[in-house]
Parts: sequence; structure tokens; C-alpha cells
Amino acid sequence: MSSLPTHRDVFRLTNDPNPTPTSPRLRFTTEPLPSTLPATSVLIKLHAISLNYRDANITFGKNPWPVRPDLIPCNDAAGTIIATGLSVTRFAVGDRVAPNTDMRNLTGREKERSWLAADEDGVCASYLVLDERVLAHLPSHLSFVEASVLPCAGVTAWSALKGVGIGNTILIQGTGGVAMLAIKLALATGCRVILSSSSDEKIAGVREKFGDEIVGVNYKSLPEWHEEVLRLTDGAGVDCVVEVGGTASIVRSLKCTRRGGFVSVVGYLSKDDGLEEMKELLPLLIDRRINLRGINAGSVQDLSDLCAAVTATQMRFDDIIDSARPFEEAEEAIRYVWEGNQVGKVVLTMECRGSDHMA
Repeated sequence: MSSLPTHRDVFRLTNDPNPTPTSPRLRFTTEPLPSTLPATSVLIKLHAISLNYRDANITFGKNPWPVRPDLIPCNDAAGTIIATGLSVTRFAVGDRVAPNTDMRNLTGREKERSWLAADEDGVCASYLVLDERVLAHLPSHLSFVEASVLPCAGVTAWSALKGVGIGNTILIQGTGGVAMLAIKLALATGCRVILSSSSDEKIAGVREKFGDEIVGVNYKSLPEWHEEVLRLTDGAGVDCVVEVGGTASIVRSLKCTRRGGFVSVVGYLSKDDGLEEMKELLPLLIDRRINLRGINAGSVQDLSDLCAAVTATQMRFDDIIDSARPFEEAEEAIRYVWEGNQVGKVVLTMECRGSDHMA
């Protein structure tokens, strides 16, 4: 690996047992890279890292699932292969790639899972060494900032919308990254979109970007917002809900989904709010014959399928980027996401950085 980097810059969790409520548990450090690549691995120079609410949960110590101590956070990234192991067959130097979020989920039928930034190190680093099996080719027409949203947020939205078709009505909750990607994919599929948010300003901003055909419902000013969704669908309910609220919203989501429709649960923003309402869940689920499905991103095949669809349609994602910030500002960027200030995706970029730790 002569003329290649010998070290990488990374952010790792501090494992502070008493983190402050306003600061993510992060420390910046430099680490050595392996002198020789494993036979089926590649060395990736990262160009962009896209942040998710999950990253904020982990770095603020609030993730509902255990994470490995002292790990590297984040799981959405895009980069270029700069070296390959001796037995790599699917990729070459110069290829634009992204890793799947679940390192074990290759086809969707695997027995085990191993998530980036939970079971193993994530992607908040200048370089990655990964096995070629967990990678997908990125669309060549996208910038790295745009492409970085695809592995986790993009695949989550893609998986949440499986089974929907032209003319279906989709209820999408919130204005975060998954929601924005779901809106883009739903509109490209020929679906009608109803968007719920607590902010009229955010709803107006989304409609300005994507069209007045998007109908907004403010769940803060309309506590019984599911009744408004039913009114908008002539009492039938939507075909699919992209559900991010969790216990505080899921029962109402079921109430405004058509009989036989889908509720794709992709988030849990409400924490433990609404637990009393959960006693209605099973009766509603059975009575309305709703397909309730948990979405945990997807497989490498899902990521490849999404990238193929984006390439075929030449879809762009510059309109869902809230902001792009230097890699060194990871703490401030994660705090911004934690506070819920973004509309769309916040991305860390590696452009115009200093030393690459070359040999």
C-alpha cells in the first residue's frame, strides 16, 4: 500500500458515563490503517457522511439498543475506492461506492445482523477498510453529498414504500431525511403524498420544493390528526404510512390506514409517550387487516436496487440537503440534528481537508 494513506482521522465515542444533555460524546483521534488489505477488502476514501437521528441518539447516549463501547458513530457515507485486496472481483480502483448499514444483511434472508455504529465501527472517518460484499456501486450522476444519503435513509425509505404503486396515497410523517427521501420516491412512483409535521413553516417549505399537490397536516394544531387524514381520503384511509413517531402516533396511524394497507415503522421519535394508547393497537390491527412492518434499513441488494432505480430515473437529491458541513464540525452537526433543526439531510464533507497521512 505504498503511496497510500497510513493513518486515518476518526471520531469515536468517549463513553462518558454522565454525558451532558447538550454535547455529544465524541473525541477526535488519528489511527493507523492496515499495511496490507485483506484479500476481499477495499480501501475507501470517504467524501461525504450523511447524518441520521440515530447518530444523535447514539452520541448522546439515548439509543434504545446497545452499542459497542468506544465505537465510531454514523452509518451513511459515500466514497471512492483507492486500493483493493488481491481477491476483489466486483470493484476496481476509482469506483464510487457506499457500504450497507447492516454488514450481515446481504440478501434480506440472513439470520444475523451487524449494524455499523452499533455492533461494529461506523463511518465517521476519513478512510474505511471494508469487505467488497457489503458495498454497492453509487449512481454516477450524483454528487458525493447527494449519494451519501442513500445507504441508510434512502434504503429505509425504499423499504418502507415496498408494495405501493401508481395512484396510492402515502402518509409521510416528519421532515427529516427518511421523510424527504420517501417523498421523492413516492412522487416518482406516481403516488399522492400527505405530509404530517408540527410546523406549518416546514410543511410550506416542503410544498414549495416538491409541489402544491403535497397536502400538509399539522399534528400539533390538530391533535386528532388521523381524522383529518381520513377526511382527505374520503374516509378510506391511506394505502401506506411511513411511521416515525412510535408509541405516540402509531395507533392514530393505524386508524387512518385503509383496510389491508401498510404501516411501515421506521422510527421512535416519541420515546415512551402514548403508551396508554397502545392497548388499542392489536384490536385495530386485526379489525383493519393492516400489515404492520418494522423497517430496519435493508440489504445490500436493496441498496443496489435503489441505486439502479435512481440511475434509471436520473433522480437528484440536492433539494433535500439541509446543509453540508466540514468533517471537523461533526459535534456541532450532530447537535443540530439532535435538536431537530434540520429539514432534510445534514452532511459532513471531506473536501478541502488537510493532510491525508500519506506514506
